[in-house]
Amino acid sequence: IAMITRQFKDLLEKEGVKAIECKGKTFDPACHEAVMREESGDQPPNTVVEELQKGYMMKDRVVRPSMVKVAVKEQ
Repeated sequence: IAMITRQFKDLLEKEGVKAIECKGKTFDPACHEAVMREESGDQPPNTVVEELQKGYMMKDRVVRPSMVKVAVKEQ
């Protein structure tokens, strides 16, 4: 099963499908979907704190946006 999974991932990469890297980056509504917010004093506002579900792009188009938790300013 591991070999089949690896071959499938290799095929997707060859076709231009790649995972969206988002942890620690600024929230971008074009490729991220904010599903949670977290008050944070050590992270700047609108920074992705945690990735809850991986997102994928095919060439320059978003196939599935990443579901993320975003930092907000402490109150």
